[in-house]
Amino acid sequence: MRRVWAVASVLVVALALWPMLGARAQESPAPAGPPEEAGRQLFVTGCSSCHGVDGRGTDRGPSLEHSGGAGAYYYLSTGRMPLTAEGQPRRKDPAYDPAQIGLLTAYVASLGDGPPVPAVDPAQGDLALGGELYRASCAACHSAAGIGGALSYGGYAPPLRQSEPQQIAAALRIGPGNMPLFAPAVFDDHQVASLVRYVRFLQHAPNPGGARLGGAGPIPEGFVGWVFGIGALLAATLWIGTRMNQRRRT
Repeated sequence: MRRVWAVASVLVVALALWPMLGARAQESPAPAGPPEEAGRQLFVTGCSSCHGVDGRGTDRGPSLEHSGGAGAYYYLSTGRMPLTAEGQPRRKDPAYDPAQIGLLTAYVASLGDGPPVPAVDPAQGDLALGGELYRASCAACHSAAGIGGALSYGGYAPPLRQSEPQQIAAALRIGPGNMPLFAPAVFDDHQVASLVRYVRFLQHAPNPGGARLGGAGPIPEGFVGWVFGIGALLAATLWIGTRMNQRRRT
């Protein structure tokens, strides 16, 4: 009987303390203080093993002194950093939430004189101009439909279907990987907005000709048509031949 009362007492105390424990568990773990200092705490915890405590790089990762906010935002928001495996960074779900990405971006921006996170409004761009710029400077690698493509030496240009406007603008300003850097002297803000607007158009382009088939273009789509068409003809021929043989036997 005493054991029953002891267990019951413990349960009563636990139920009484549960709201307080739950409230503590829901408290935000985000570091406090100015953005740069809070970002530095996140940086030391999650980035310093490769980029160094001061962001000057190590033998495992490059210096971030001139990456700027644009570089930090691009790599963190697309999930390309932190790396999960050796090789070229690839898009995946971000490891940090938007607030933490903002703090890390502010800290990396304070390390040097790199490009800031661009503010871009696709609605302010010119769609026709963006198409001209894309075909002249981007389509050779990312393809006319924005689905990406292979490059030399095992590299590749990633697809643009998931890219958000600010990520596209940031990539233009930092030139990640094999991509050339398009500084303001090459593409001004209006041209960047126009190019971003055109990429957004590609992401939601109408397809009056039928199934998109990944937007791979007329040659791959025609090949698919030939394969399915010839396959259907062969299947029909085999079916007719089988029926003819059955009739002859009967």
